[in-house]
Amino acid sequence: MRYCGTGSWRQVMVLMVVLAISPVASVANGQPAWRPDKPVELTLATVGGGNSDKITRLAQKILQDRKWVTTPIVVSNRTGGNQTLAFNYVFQHPGDAHHLLLSNPVLFTNELSGVSPRRYTDLTPLALLVIENTVLTVRAGSPIRNMTDLVRLLKADPESVSFATPSRGGQPHLSAATAMKAAGADPRKMKLVVFKGSGESTTALLGGHVDVMVASSGSILNYVQAGQMRVIGVAAAQRVGGVLATAPTFREQGINATGVAAWRGFHGPKGLTPAQIAFWDEALAKVTDTAEWKKNLEEGDLTQQYLRSREFAQFIEGEYATTRAAMVDAGLIK
Repeated sequence: MRYCGTGSWRQVMVLMVVLAISPVASVANGQPAWRPDKPVELTLATVGGGNSDKITRLAQKILQDRKWVTTPIVVSNRTGGNQTLAFNYVFQHPGDAHHLLLSNPVLFTNELSGVSPRRYTDLTPLALLVIENTVLTVRAGSPIRNMTDLVRLLKADPESVSFATPSRGGQPHLSAATAMKAAGADPRKMKLVVFKGSGESTTALLGGHVDVMVASSGSILNYVQAGQMRVIGVAAAQRVGGVLATAPTFREQGINATGVAAWRGFHGPKGLTPAQIAFWDEALAKVTDTAEWKKNLEEGDLTQQYLRSREFAQFIEGEYATTRAAMVDAGLIK
């Protein structure tokens, strides 16, 4: 072995220490050592055209336009199995941060109702992006003018009011159920009429075939503006703006409930490294801070509530507990 002088050994040792700590230091300084080196796939469980699809494609556009991700980004709409196909696809890529899932509360309800054997902890939370406003809406000529009218009718005869919803046990249903529970009505007796989507629900409501529609606000804004629908309650902690500025929350009407949050976020597969998580922490934070992102959310009546991976994980735990309690109250699980 060739002998090195004391100075040379010191230089070698310093270099080894720098190389050892540089990934940690770079992550701590907001410059993660990892970055995508092959195409990134953003997977979602819904068809094109809806809010989830728009959010995903907007994130794709901003990341690419600003070159925050320099490899290609593709969006995959993997529908089917009540969203389990999309979940399972991302689950099958452990440790690969090139695969992201646009997640939502179905992550919980599928597990709790036994539709999927996978738990929400089988994915890595990366970022909470937005929360959609869930509303209870009636047609303009309905005698139900507010939540007080609705609750009075339900207490007198639960079968007298029909609710249009996209699924039994889904987030819209559970939001309405939490309001009924808080108001003293029995959520297990709600008369639900399940439709494939908001389009069918809207047709049924305007045609007088159902009494109340439970949906995201984005799907009914045009009808409210046109005077065809009236919002009788918003599942939110405080009054929202825009078209819904005059619509009262449940709490404003004496019902101590905010529903089950209609959140949208990004999850990655299980087993991601701190450096991989740190990259998406920084990249997605920059996306949600752009004027383009904020403008599009405002136009879609979406509330931005960005949380980084660690805070998102805490949020997820709380929402899981809330969702489980709502499903028990609705008689969906024990």
